Amino acid sequence: MKGVIKPDHSPSNKFEILVVGLPVLLTPTTMGALEDELDKAELPDKTAASGGNSTATEIEITIPIHHKGEMAAMEAWYLESKDPVLPTYKKAATFTYYTISGAVAASYAGVGVFPSKRSLPEQDMEGEGELGVCTWTLSIDDHQPIG
Repeated sequence: MKGVIKPDHSPSNKFEILVVGLPVLLTPTTMGALEDELDKAELPDKTAASGGNSTATEIEITIPIHHKGEMAAMEAWYLESKDPVLPTYKKAATFTYYTISGAVAASYAGVGVFPSKRSLPEQDMEGEGELGVCTWTLSIDDHQPIG
């Protein structure tokens, strides 16, 4: 791989999520893969044709449960998505990936983003005191590259 990968690569631990309308910047410890898939139709000759539209997707993020400001913001947003659903529950978000030097490697704008699931951390008295994280599932209607 030496000489093949260009310098100042984007490591898997340098990213951020900015959600428009949340009072805090989220600092998740993990973020799932942001996937994009086109609708497709199977033709009679067993080939596929593009349907032209992207399907909605989901990602999981984890936030340390002791990050009170972020957890409060996520809980308030989650409540917006529950009955009675508020018209503000779907938000815009930016998913940014950074290089080792801190430059932006890639950035994607997400629309129609809302939390659809929350999982509190598992507990184990035999553990070594590992970080407790809350897993949030974010539903995303569409995302496009910025720039």
